[in-house]
Amino acid sequence: MTDQATLEKIFPQSLDRIRTAMENRPDNVPQDRVVDISTGMNAYANDLVDPYEPFGWLAGDDVPRMLYNPASGMELAAATGGGSSAGNWVVTHYEDIGRVYSDNECYSNAGTAEFQRLIGETFRSIPLAIDPPEHSQYRMFLWPHFTPANITHNIEPRIREVVNEMIDAVANKGEADMAWDFARVFPVRIFMGLMGFPDEKFDDFLSWEWDILHSNDFDKIQDALRNVLGFLRSFIEEKRDNPDEFLTSAIVHGDIKGRKLTEDEIIGMTWFLWLGGLDTVAATIAQMFRRMAMQPDIQKTIRDNPECINGAVEEFLRTQPILSSGRRAKKDFEWHGIQVRKGDSFTCFNPSGNFDAAQFPDPRTFNPNRKGNRHHTFVSGVHICLGAHLARRELRVLLQEWFKRIPEFHIAPGTDSTLYPTLLGIRNLHIEWDATKVMKA
Repeated sequence: MTDQATLEKIFPQSLDRIRTAMENRPDNVPQDRVVDISTGMNAYANDLVDPYEPFGWLAGDDVPRMLYNPASGMELAAATGGGSSAGNWVVTHYEDIGRVYSDNECYSNAGTAEFQRLIGETFRSIPLAIDPPEHSQYRMFLWPHFTPANITHNIEPRIREVVNEMIDAVANKGEADMAWDFARVFPVRIFMGLMGFPDEKFDDFLSWEWDILHSNDFDKIQDALRNVLGFLRSFIEEKRDNPDEFLTSAIVHGDIKGRKLTEDEIIGMTWFLWLGGLDTVAATIAQMFRRMAMQPDIQKTIRDNPECINGAVEEFLRTQPILSSGRRAKKDFEWHGIQVRKGDSFTCFNPSGNFDAAQFPDPRTFNPNRKGNRHHTFVSGVHICLGAHLARRELRVLLQEWFKRIPEFHIAPGTDSTLYPTLLGIRNLHIEWDATKVMKA
């Protein structure tokens, strides 16, 4: 590997992991494909203006098109003890990531994000964990609620109302914790309104979601899963007796081609939307404002040229790929000279693919006027994010209303601006501005 040495300097534990992986790798994994980027996927923090910069080399022309990332010590011990292998193939180039996302003959999404299995639940996360052709019926059932037209007519007025209410609350203070008090709150309020969930569950939802996705504590994960599924099932029963105009009720009382949804389908959809609706946009907002606070030229460009906001949102999304999605091989096949085996795991490493110079000229430069900005942040293929249009609209409206009111802002002195370049992101981001320059609503 051309730049494994660089990675080892960033992650000193990599060398030991690689040595262990060399000894335990499956026999279809060549030695020169083993690279440890697991730390970069979930636990590496930095204070760079572009926090994804350390992974850019992985999309280089001289980097093999398929890498092998070893499992952690615990995963490896469990897997090898059972006579199987641990670890996964990693694709880091834009073109290859697109192939994995789109080739439904070779790659499966079954089992993705099915945390519920940790407490013995057997329902599927719908439609995320469903492969074609079955996938399309669920996607089409939910799609009318997430179309651009529905968002424009039925959701955007509420988005704008919430944004302005939240800006009003902080504008004259001249400071805000943009991550905790704003980013963490704003998109969840929109999501809860879309689903019809009661406002008083806000804190419980965020606590449960944090424990499931970020605690790394098995007992907390199980407790949170029991709590959220218990709530969702009781809420579903309440909507069964008292239907309303919101999405949960539409799922409970919906049908597919005249067939009523089963209990597993109802909880599978409701759970999937709950899991996906709480912190992806929140993480994007926190990273977006961190980047603007550290690079004020971006603020000036947006403030002076509000017509570039749509393009700026796409650049924030491209340069902040908070998730790297996985797939599993459905059959044996050969790719890039490697014999892939049925059941092999793949990770599409968006923090390198979104900066692939073959697709994005001058990829590390933030360019709101970039043409053909078809990044992989929302995935691609049939599993492209169902809420992508809603997420984009939330980000656009936020920037529109923010720059009408708030002058140039910066990170408050003494604030820790360290960022985890993943969904975990940044929990607190204190920013400041001159309150005397705030524009009236």
